[in-house]
Amino acid sequence: MSYRSPHLALLLLFLLSGYGLSDATGADLDHGERVFATCAACHAIDSDVNKMGPHLKGVVGRPAGSVADFRYSQSMTKAGADGLVWDEASLAEFLASPKKKVPGTSMRFWGLWFQSEIDDVIAYMKANP
Repeated sequence: MSYRSPHLALLLLFLLSGYGLSDATGADLDHGERVFATCAACHAIDSDVNKMGPHLKGVVGRPAGSVADFRYSQSMTKAGADGLVWDEASLAEFLASPKKKVPGTSMRFWGLWFQSEIDDVIAYMKANP
């Protein structure tokens, strides 16, 4: 078998692509899950049970401050009433700096520093609707 074999090339491409670890955008879902572990103390992703923070099951596409049985800060409730919907762009801004995106939020989190972490955790949340 030579290195010019198309089968070998496909095998190498498959192995180097991180098959099973990324979504269609190239985000690393395993890394997103690890990043989300820091959120899991306050937020559930796989159930609709609220913890210290509201559950994040199905958060992508949901209006801010809209989980019925969670008591949000006034600023988060107002942000949702004013039209804030958790799409990828708004989640990215919030995850980078919660207090900048929604001043007065009661979320006690400084934000993520790296865009790759933000992209990966959003992809993880989208993969767990």
